[in-house]
Amino acid sequence: MLLLPQLLAADGFFFAFQESTLAGRIIIFTLFVASIFSWSVMITKFRMIRFARKQTERFFSVFRKDRHPLRLYETGISFDGSPSFAVYRAGCAELAFQMLGSSEVDETFDARVEVADRITAAQMRAVSVAMERAVGESGLRMESQMIILATAVSGSPFLGLLGTVWGVMDAFSGIAMAGTPNLAAMAPGVSGALVTTVIGLLVAIPAMFGYNFLVTSLRSLLVQTDNFSAELASVFEHRFVNYEQKG
Repeated sequence: MLLLPQLLAADGFFFAFQESTLAGRIIIFTLFVASIFSWSVMITKFRMIRFARKQTERFFSVFRKDRHPLRLYETGISFDGSPSFAVYRAGCAELAFQMLGSSEVDETFDARVEVADRITAAQMRAVSVAMERAVGESGLRMESQMIILATAVSGSPFLGLLGTVWGVMDAFSGIAMAGTPNLAAMAPGVSGALVTTVIGLLVAIPAMFGYNFLVTSLRSLLVQTDNFSAELASVFEHRFVNYEQKG
């Protein structure tokens, strides 16, 4: 008995779909494709954020165990997927280039760093710019394809409404031409017209919740990355910069 309302709802939905016009079915197919894309983006981004957080936690754990900021860069250990690690790698590469004239790491890297002169404030600005660029690139990479979700949220209800208005217009036009203005003649056409709005909302509502969650999560990751960039710049300045030299 509990399944009866669901079965009736399903029968009503399929009846409405069968009564929809060609334009309505085209809109339904378009919404179905939009739903596939939006769910693909949401699943991909959820997995990416979870992996990025896990890799960032591992990176911070290893990075803060050693007091020398370039040790991790020297070992060549990678934490791909972590935006903070991408900033660290970009900053270390630029710092090594400014100090040693090359960002390549070999068996003499640690010894060359120890005997190298401190860099100037102008050279440190180049390191900061490299890290800021890495932060921006990480942000763009994390926010890629979010336009698909935003489009699904804002466009699907309007596309469904377009199908409904079009279907109702066709239904009333058919009734006017047939000359039989009664409820039995109107109901199938109106039912077929309303199904596009239902599907539009079914596409937009999950996309809206997913978009809001993803935007908040991505913003949190980006702020964390930006904060780490400032922290790393401070560490570099304290250890490798000589502000007594003129830039």
